[in-house]
Amino acid sequence: MSSRVLRTVALVGVATLTLLASTAPVRAGGPSPTGTHPPTGAHPPTGDRPPAGGHDEQITFREWSRYPDWRAGTHRGTHAVPGHHAGLTIGRPAGTTEFTDEHTGTTRTWEYATWTSPPTPIGFDATELVASWNADTPAGTWLQVELQGTYSTGDHTPWYVMARWASGDGDIARATLDGQGDPWSSVWTDTFAIDDADAGVLLRSYQLRLTLYRAPGQAAAPRVRMLGAMSSHVPDRFTVPPSRGGIAWGTELPVPARSQMIHRGSYPEWGGGGQVWCSPTSTTMVLEYYGKLPSAADLSWIDPGHPDPQVVHAARMTWDNEYEGAGNWPFNTAYAASFPGIDARVTRLHSLDEAERFIRAGIPVVTSQSFLDTELDGSNYGTSGHLFVIVGFTADGDVIVNDPASASNAEVRNVYRRDQFEQIWLRTKRHRADGTVAGGSGGIAYLIKPTDRPWPVVPGSTNW
Repeated sequence: MSSRVLRTVALVGVATLTLLASTAPVRAGGPSPTGTHPPTGAHPPTGDRPPAGGHDEQITFREWSRYPDWRAGTHRGTHAVPGHHAGLTIGRPAGTTEFTDEHTGTTRTWEYATWTSPPTPIGFDATELVASWNADTPAGTWLQVELQGTYSTGDHTPWYVMARWASGDGDIARATLDGQGDPWSSVWTDTFAIDDADAGVLLRSYQLRLTLYRAPGQAAAPRVRMLGAMSSHVPDRFTVPPSRGGIAWGTELPVPARSQMIHRGSYPEWGGGGQVWCSPTSTTMVLEYYGKLPSAADLSWIDPGHPDPQVVHAARMTWDNEYEGAGNWPFNTAYAASFPGIDARVTRLHSLDEAERFIRAGIPVVTSQSFLDTELDGSNYGTSGHLFVIVGFTADGDVIVNDPASASNAEVRNVYRRDQFEQIWLRTKRHRADGTVAGGSGGIAYLIKPTDRPWPVVPGSTNW
């Protein structure tokens, strides 16, 4: 059942974090407008084998990244680029169009070209979908990602705008689009969601459409290296079965520690640091682990002497002008992938068992969770939406995280009980302190890795 909701800012414990509506996807990174959004999950569909680990959620990730992928689909002015670094770019533009940016008030003429994926069956009836992409957008270019779904009834959704994006902010104001929906589904910031799964109308297949834009007569064009979507059906649950673990116990990755709280009150045009920067701070920690930092020119706009200017830069480059925050999930992974040699995506994981496989492969995992201060020993705060970086596991299997809500960089490394962490990350329902019911992320994760490093093998998963 859907409900009208308003996101507000709550002061919680030692950190100020974003309070989300009970039915909204769990994120942090700034306020969001009033809107309608469904509960996460409902009843698990039948006819599909249970995922690994005994969980009953269904998750799949489909990507287009190889030359044959880009050759397929419908082209209107786009060109599939062959070779080791395959991609999609503008060939002969389909035409020109005027676009008025509602966030800047500027109207400009652009050449454009489109690519539409083939109809893509999900393999089960899904309740949510999050698209993500890896692309290069030189100055004078940008891209739009759209989704059209097919319901279990055979009817279609409208073409929903999932993102208007560029790696910089000199040409358009990077943004999502509020107010999109039909009788069965809505788009909430970056997430397509079925409004009422109990009604029985679910998402069975979809198409993605890319529109690439460049200034008229310009040679430089966007180049998309990966377009993908995580589709899922996660049942309503307050608890999840514990995972066994063991393959990465005693492993800790040397991920740099960065605090979002040391920026509190700075750069109000990008949210003012502190409570709204957990997502770009987490993304930055993973990028630094791989040796990826903005250039001196990239950071030249930041006041000299400001601590960790790379975090400030990430907040600006992940800012969603419609959502008014830096917590847009695919904007963060797209920012990560704007660094050469990095692949990134948004998906869900089934368990900490799966997260251990990434740690063993040397890949940190950024996770989204919400909890009361009594639900996570040692946290000393509660949050309705926050991001951690899993950097390892103790010899006993507890979870080592870099928590950007810590007061200083020196306090970022924390160890949390495995059983408690798994619950707050994987559940889709939770109780607030007043006893009312709120939502949970259902295992949302950013996966960021070097291009030349393969994804780990996870038996029974179709998640990457």
